[in-house]
Amino acid sequence: MKKNLVISVGIFLSLAASRFIPHPPNFTSLLVLSFYVPVLFGLRYIPVLLISFVITDLVIGYHSGTHWTWGSVLVIGLMSQYFSKNINLRLVGSLFGAFIFFLITNFGVWTSGMYSLTVNGLVECYTLAIPFFTYSLISTALFSLLIETGYKFYKIKFFKV
Repeated sequence: MKKNLVISVGIFLSLAASRFIPHPPNFTSLLVLSFYVPVLFGLRYIPVLLISFVITDLVIGYHSGTHWTWGSVLVIGLMSQYFSKNINLRLVGSLFGAFIFFLITNFGVWTSGMYSLTVNGLVECYTLAIPFFTYSLISTALFSLLIETGYKFYKIKFFKV
């Protein structure tokens, strides 16, 4: 029980720090946490991720697109299990998670009415989001490598691998 609480608080603090510390747009560890928490700790921690998002969104400011973000977190967390076997798959999976986030959240932006609800509006929405996607990809790659490095050192120290 105590271990679960420590992991849950750690997830919340990591996610909150990533959201509250000033950063370039979409340059956070959120997507990586959405991917790696279920991989390293199990699917049972997806609700902790979602609750952490809800709490931080209440502080940052709830908006109509928030549910699309939460939905992408759920999809990324669930699909992460298919990429958990080795470091190469995990790195590919985390980048795939960034792509899923891009697709889902920008679809939500398009349906919000910010763009015309036409094919041209959809293309414009995704096109104008590419700079943000670039930040997402770079941050996802960097934070994934950081987690993988930490995980490798953890395995060496505690499991003498």
